[in-house]
Amino acid sequence: MSDAAQPHRIFNVLFLCTGNSARSILAESILTKDGAGRFRAFSAGSQPKGDVNPFALKVLRSFDYPADGFRSKSWEEFAGTGAPVMDFVFTVCDSAAGEACPVWPGQPMTAHWGIEDPAAVEGSDIQKEAAFVAAFRYMKNRISAFSALPLSSLDRASLRTQLVEIGQSDGTSSPRNSAA
Repeated sequence: MSDAAQPHRIFNVLFLCTGNSARSILAESILTKDGAGRFRAFSAGSQPKGDVNPFALKVLRSFDYPADGFRSKSWEEFAGTGAPVMDFVFTVCDSAAGEACPVWPGQPMTAHWGIEDPAAVEGSDIQKEAAFVAAFRYMKNRISAFSALPLSSLDRASLRTQLVEIGQSDGTSSPRNSAA
């Protein structure tokens, strides 16, 4: 990681999903709060839905995480001139992982952290909210593991291995069972 040894460096992290309405929003909020001072979190989608899922915002509020000011936006906002240079880019749904991504300036570290799509759950509002709570918990666990990494002492290969392992931790999804 270039510049990782700088003690007060703030790392930019982009969470990508297809719709940028649920999982990537959860991740952005969690890292914004839990990684304050160390990380700057962003989220985007390959095909943004235009609106943030209300269950995502409800669950964030219920766990006392930021829920205001989020919007569903295209990943192209982060690939253009003047966009913040990303240090890390994580896909959080299987659809986004298989799509052709824009070229990210600065060669960020990337990993796939797929989580089942809570927005795809059908049923009562209680069942839908439970799916969002589960997605929140899986994402929080992964972000906690990521935040705990000694970024300044890991070489690029070791860091890559750690990021992949985090993505394979409990809560992962596979193309066979993902409803992104």
